[in-house]
Amino acid sequence: MQDYLVLIPLLPLVAAIVNFLFGRWFIKDLSGTIAALAVGGSFIVSLFVFLDQYGSDEALRQHLYTWIPAGDFQVPVALFADHLTAVMLLVVTSVSTLVHVYAIGYMKGDPGFYRFFSYLPLFVFSMVMLVLADNFLTLFVFWEAVGLCSYLLIGYYFRRTSAADAAKKAFIVNRIGDFGFGIGIMLLFVHLGSVVFADIFAEIGTLGGGTITLVALLLFTGAIGKSAQLPLLVWLPDAMEGPTPVSALIHAATMVTAGVYMVARSYPIFVLSSDAMLVVAIIGVATAFIAATIGITQFDIKRVIAYSTVSQLGFMVFALGVGAWVAAIFHLATHAFFKALLFLGSGSVIHGMHEEQDMRRMGGLKKYMPITYWTFVIAALANAGIIPLAGFWSKDEIILSSWLDGAWWVTVVAFGTAFLTALYMFRVVFLTFHGKERFDTEHLHPHESPRIMVVPLIMLAIPTVLVGALMGWPPEEGWIHDFLGPVFSSGDAGHALVASTMGLGALNQVAEEAHHVSTSQIVLFGVISTIVAVAGIAVAYLAYIAKSPAFNPEAWSQRYRGAYSFIYRKWRLDELYDVTIVRPGYWLADRLWRFVDVSIIDGTVNGVASVVGFTSSRLRRVQTGFVANYALAIAIGAVIIVGAYFVFVSSLFA
Repeated sequence: MQDYLVLIPLLPLVAAIVNFLFGRWFIKDLSGTIAALAVGGSFIVSLFVFLDQYGSDEALRQHLYTWIPAGDFQVPVALFADHLTAVMLLVVTSVSTLVHVYAIGYMKGDPGFYRFFSYLPLFVFSMVMLVLADNFLTLFVFWEAVGLCSYLLIGYYFRRTSAADAAKKAFIVNRIGDFGFGIGIMLLFVHLGSVVFADIFAEIGTLGGGTITLVALLLFTGAIGKSAQLPLLVWLPDAMEGPTPVSALIHAATMVTAGVYMVARSYPIFVLSSDAMLVVAIIGVATAFIAATIGITQFDIKRVIAYSTVSQLGFMVFALGVGAWVAAIFHLATHAFFKALLFLGSGSVIHGMHEEQDMRRMGGLKKYMPITYWTFVIAALANAGIIPLAGFWSKDEIILSSWLDGAWWVTVVAFGTAFLTALYMFRVVFLTFHGKERFDTEHLHPHESPRIMVVPLIMLAIPTVLVGALMGWPPEEGWIHDFLGPVFSSGDAGHALVASTMGLGALNQVAEEAHHVSTSQIVLFGVISTIVAVAGIAVAYLAYIAKSPAFNPEAWSQRYRGAYSFIYRKWRLDELYDVTIVRPGYWLADRLWRFVDVSIIDGTVNGVASVVGFTSSRLRRVQTGFVANYALAIAIGAVIIVGAYFVFVSSLFA
């Protein structure tokens, strides 16, 4: 099977190249079909890889070529697939295939159709190469390629200023995190002489505790950028400026999951630093809560779902921080399906409402878009964590893991965030699909999306319902725990490792005893999680359907105007960065431009030109055009030469 690994990235890459070169003049509308078939082919190969790994503990490796051969320093471009990779490939390619099919209908008639379906499979190619990399340097290259593709797709409508600005914002903010990530890789090379996972994980225990913590935090800086965690979360909501299929791909299967995957892949480094793990947990739980509070105040349907993504990524990150490695990947997998369904469902609403995105101008869409409604509700229930849907199993396991780890404060904040999640998700459901129609019914006629868009919704709804129980039952001992156990050495919320079980050599770390999880604890936390989620839905119902005076959102926003404005304006993070970074940056750039560019560079060039111009203007006066003047000049010159000669000769005989 390892000889076919290359087909997983190769198929979408070929589709991207073919569509880009021939799509505009020859392929045209077939570009979407070619891209969808190519990504679907990647999914089929990924499925075979998954099945191969299901019955084997031996990782697959396919060496393509040696990128950097420099003495003892070798950087291979090799594809590596173990159980973790198999899960990631299956999630990325399956969701991406459905997004591509959906996009064929969504982007129909767009003048840049071929260009869109050049960028989209290129995005998938970059992500699967990132997942398949067997060393940090190759991972970093495709980490940057994913960032490039996001820039192209977020700014797809580049003639729209807001889209161009959002693309630049995403690109620049991610460069901050990527800078730290790059420094971390360099530190690993300086201390260990390699960037290959196998070498690093085998020798990481030989480094000092401070060095390990520094490396872990620098690597995590990259994850903060890619997975939109505090303080670099500001780019992801603005990424909604891209077409809705792009939003679904970024939020569910590609870019934002890269940070979580990278930390999980680097777990042998992180488990050796309790300080780094604590920072990861704090950042994750703070991001989850802050994003959830912002989500309850927004009115753009895509932005609410975007903040939901940031919040759910926070759950995954703090799961990593408390050592719940399997739970984090479990939630990554379940989240991919229901979040893709939410975004594609919102795209269906926007398509049916003729590009309207403000929920205040929707309402009553249930009767116009029944399939979109029911699939969206399923996804909303899953996101809220209602049993037996996918989100319940993974989110509940993360919260329980934080409690077992002794991080009770994380558990409390997580339960509060779960309440807010249910509240803002059903705020979206009730404002969009229920109540009175708040749009011009004479000129606007909502309708269900075409079949090519509806079928992917149904296909995503199936795993949203089933995949949580199939992967996570029985809780803490389900299939996902057995499957990923060989990767993380302990299959529950384990902290330490006996060995790098990817076949990467022994670690200098003694395994700690895994937490014992009793049935009563599992049931108790499941009940509490369900009560919290139902309470959030009930509050949303009382506020937006029953119109209870006690839960009137307008009254609450007026009563606590300052707090509401603060949260509505996204905790004023953008204003903070504008005051502390953007404006000082502009000021410094302006001063440097005036001093360096204008005064020194332009001053030097212009000064040389002025001297030459002044000199030439004076010399030009000598050229009068009169022969008498030239004869006089020759005579004077001869006198001067003869006089100089006599002076020179007389000085010799003096």
